[in-house]
Amino acid sequence: MPKGETVTSRRKKTIDTFQAKRARGRPARMRPSEILGRAGNYRFIFDQVWDRLWPLLSRAHSEAEVIAAFQQGASPYDGQFLPWIGELALRVLREPKFPKRRSAQVDFFADSFAAVGVVTPRRSRDICTQGRAKERLAQRAHHIIRYEYYVECSCGYKGHSWEHACPDCGAKIVFDVGLAPISAFMQ
Repeated sequence: MPKGETVTSRRKKTIDTFQAKRARGRPARMRPSEILGRAGNYRFIFDQVWDRLWPLLSRAHSEAEVIAAFQQGASPYDGQFLPWIGELALRVLREPKFPKRRSAQVDFFADSFAAVGVVTPRRSRDICTQGRAKERLAQRAHHIIRYEYYVECSCGYKGHSWEHACPDCGAKIVFDVGLAPISAFMQ
């Protein structure tokens, strides 16, 4: 063996291995899309049962009372919440910024529970807010800012219009669907 060369340096890597670098920062314990999807599901569930559930939850002061409230108030859906809901629900109920209106309470509860206690309720709400902001941005990311037509004007200009008018004389394009033939809109 030549000097300075070791067995490991001569060994070739296999073709089918793939070692991706881990992303920067602390690794996520749960995917944000999973939390956002669960929050949407919980919003639907809490909207259905809130009128029965809220009076029982507002009087709850212990984990056992919270569990009993979910068993009585959220009866068709209580199986989704029961093993882990007690202590987490009390923390959410005691938050100083807990909303007063029904729809805000439903959304607050759903977003707080979406991470199933893996992260704090506050962080769960932040993840849901960021995910919804990304969805709204994605919906409006690409849109037509301006559209123009190729026109032949009575002034003699032939070419692209500018803001729905002839760039030379300023004659506007009339969008009267009742008078124009269909073939005019097909070009």
